Amino acid sequence: MLHLSYALFDKDGRQIPQEIVTKVGEIFEQILKETVKVRDEYANDMPLVQAISMVLDRNPHLKLEGLQYEVLQWCICRLEAWFATDVDNISLKNWDQEHVLTGGHGLMVNGYDPVIKALSRDLDVHLNHRVTKIIQRYNKVIVCVEDGTSFVADAAIITVPLGVLKANIIKFEPELPDWKLSAISDLGVGLENKIALRFNTIFWPNVEVLGRVAQTSNACGYFLNLHKATGHPVLVCMVAGRFAYEMEKLSDEESVNFVMSQLRRMLPGATEPVQYLVSRWGTDPNSLGSYSCDLVGKPADLYERFCAPVGNMFFAGEAACIDHSGSVHGAYSSGIDAAEDCRRRLSTQLGISDLFQVGKIVMREEMTEVMVPLQISRL
Repeated sequence: MLHLSYALFDKDGRQIPQEIVTKVGEIFEQILKETVKVRDEYANDMPLVQAISMVLDRNPHLKLEGLQYEVLQWCICRLEAWFATDVDNISLKNWDQEHVLTGGHGLMVNGYDPVIKALSRDLDVHLNHRVTKIIQRYNKVIVCVEDGTSFVADAAIITVPLGVLKANIIKFEPELPDWKLSAISDLGVGLENKIALRFNTIFWPNVEVLGRVAQTSNACGYFLNLHKATGHPVLVCMVAGRFAYEMEKLSDEESVNFVMSQLRRMLPGATEPVQYLVSRWGTDPNSLGSYSCDLVGKPADLYERFCAPVGNMFFAGEAACIDHSGSVHGAYSSGIDAAEDCRRRLSTQLGISDLFQVGKIVMREEMTEVMVPLQISRL
């Protein structure tokens, strides 16, 4: 869990004393540590919520009631947001296996656009090209686009979101092998959406997170305070798991009205937002989910199979990173690995010691499709 400053409120809008929030947070950490003992005792995986229940049965002193119990549910709500799925879907064996990088967590105040521009400098990037089919033929990869255009290369690195692969929106010819298809199928896709609200005035406390506690984690909620980091009067409501899917059934206006009703229970003086933005990662055809998550009982070799190349097709993205799945740095590092694997393969296949001196390879005469030379860059 991140160490942020919080202001939590009960159902009547009363702010919960910080000492209660701190105490419950420490108890929650104890409960999670005790789940490791449960994991060591059982060979088979189980949902994290089941392990938490077992821990509480064994340790009655960790059981909470009343307001403290509601704060505990809010802690679980935050955990669900981290994994973008409900706690009954989170794997006991894998929930704490991510290798957290040093340096803490940061907020991209200007968004990721500067990073993308820096990394894409001198590259031939084609936007608004929806891929419909990927063909492997004659040691080439043909990428077919919705408007009929085809791009041909010696290899391809596939980084489309896991949700898109699971939905089989992109057709592969020949079909991907069963071991790859089963890896795609067995990886879970989580959902976390954001409702960003911009106001004319600041009416909330100067903390990083505003939260509302409740009797169940699904009924809890929280807002990120972007004003503290950016100076702009913006709150972002975060919703994850099944609740996020339910919210996507609402219109933008209905979502904002619901979120504002929650905010007014916490802060009765809340004003109307002057602007809002609602994400819909679950139904967006370019994502069909937010990021991958470890489902209960996943096979031990799942990530290895998902990452493994299929001939001259390589796979990268956050779901392909064993140590940092579900993160931007995981997507970046998996891309570096895939690019290096691709470079090595092509260097051997083409008999060229320094691939980066190659501008374009002439295709075999058998190929009739139009060839578009693609620059290969090792980041």
